[in-house]
Amino acid sequence: MLWEIGHMGMVAGERVLPMTLDVMLKRAYDPPDHDDGPRVLVDRVWPRAVPKQHLQIVAWLKDIAPSTALRRWFGHDPGRWEEFRRRYRSELASKASLLDELAAYAERGRLTLVFGTRDPVHNQAAVVKEMLEARRARRTRPKVPVRRPSRPSHRARAGSR
Repeated sequence: MLWEIGHMGMVAGERVLPMTLDVMLKRAYDPPDHDDGPRVLVDRVWPRAVPKQHLQIVAWLKDIAPSTALRRWFGHDPGRWEEFRRRYRSELASKASLLDELAAYAERGRLTLVFGTRDPVHNQAAVVKEMLEARRARRTRPKVPVRRPSRPSHRARAGSR
């Protein structure tokens, strides 16, 4: 497939893929804004004392959240953050269809990932955003054909002896 790079992003046929995704992270306890775009809850557990109407989400992807064992091990300890990220990215590698669902929202404009933890930096939504951005970078990188040096034909090699 031939890709062209434009100011908007990569063009494949009629479909324009933005070069970067506009993904925001927002706590479930913060009020929604009109410019949030689609809001998706990425927690396994519903945020405490938050009514459904307050979240204004289009989807709740419980299964994209870290496993219960990983979530409990992490315990929102910033000292375990790097190891949590490594383990959670490993879990996310087997959840491609859920990442595809989120990417589909983000390809249409801003996407807001909603999470319930207090820490706005050390949470699963931040890792999901990293994964979405990494996948986008791989998909929008232009494919440059590798030119290998041509090998002389059998006759050319035989004649040089």
